[in-house]
Amino acid sequence: MKFRDQLLIKSEAPINEEYGCRPEDRDFEAYINYGIINLDKPKGPTSHEVVTWVRKILNVQKTGHGGTLDPRVTGILPCAIGKSTKAVSYLLNANKEYVCIIYFHSPISEKQIKSIFNVFTGKLYQRPPLKSSVARKLRVREILYNKIIDINGRYAIFRVGCEAGTYIRKLCFDIGEALCMGAHMVDLRRTQSGVFTEDKSLVTLQNLKDAIDIYREESNEFYIRNAIQPLEKITEAYPKIIVRDSAIDAICHGANLASPGVLSVDASIQKGHIVAIMSQKKELIAFGTALKSGLKIYKVNSGIVAKVDKVFMERNTYPKWSAFK
Repeated sequence: MKFRDQLLIKSEAPINEEYGCRPEDRDFEAYINYGIINLDKPKGPTSHEVVTWVRKILNVQKTGHGGTLDPRVTGILPCAIGKSTKAVSYLLNANKEYVCIIYFHSPISEKQIKSIFNVFTGKLYQRPPLKSSVARKLRVREILYNKIIDINGRYAIFRVGCEAGTYIRKLCFDIGEALCMGAHMVDLRRTQSGVFTEDKSLVTLQNLKDAIDIYREESNEFYIRNAIQPLEKITEAYPKIIVRDSAIDAICHGANLASPGVLSVDASIQKGHIVAIMSQKKELIAFGTALKSGLKIYKVNSGIVAKVDKVFMERNTYPKWSAFK
């Protein structure tokens, strides 16, 4: 059994440089059209307004975002461009992290604060607040961690990791209710959304505007390529199946993935997992659903191993299988 990183190597095939393209080497138009921005949302505008500004700045037809932030909330708002907007649904369900300031309505000790935050972890019931974009139905959301950063009188700063769809404003309210004194959220910043973090890839609207202006005035692509990441960035959160070049065109035309097309498969895959189906050049071909575990996909020699759900690669990027004979 051969491994490469976490991949089980089922077979090997030469990479044909005549077809396809590594994501970072796409021509400028394709790079933008298959791009994702790790955008730093400012306080004030809605998420919809922000992605509309991105569309106007870049002069593209479509933009979308991977998880709404309230107007008064700042931080990471993944913004998809062009063809990448089809991938927004694969961003929405990613776990999130926030840094929040909470204010308690009565005097409180540090010991009390630390104790209550230990209680508010794990699976919690939440009903969305009155001002929300979803129905106000009771639902369960998981708090992965709550870490106190600093305490100053009635104010506390904490970092919270949580399941998508968790309302931090409601979390603060519920903490206050549990203490029988009341509390509310003062300020909030999202510091992580799935694979997007506050690293050097984080871009402000002004950074984006400056980068595209430099390109238009000087034909210098360096800054705009740094501001925008390839669509394939989102696949870092998903297990992968690497397929041979001869299988790609059939997938692009809607065929499900058959065993003979598989070169390597992530060992962690379980039946029912969402998987990223990739080329040898690390291009995202499609997202699909595994019909077998990674080990079974590695072992079987026939049959369908993954159902294709959404295709991202254009048809005829690679030739039909008959051209490889």
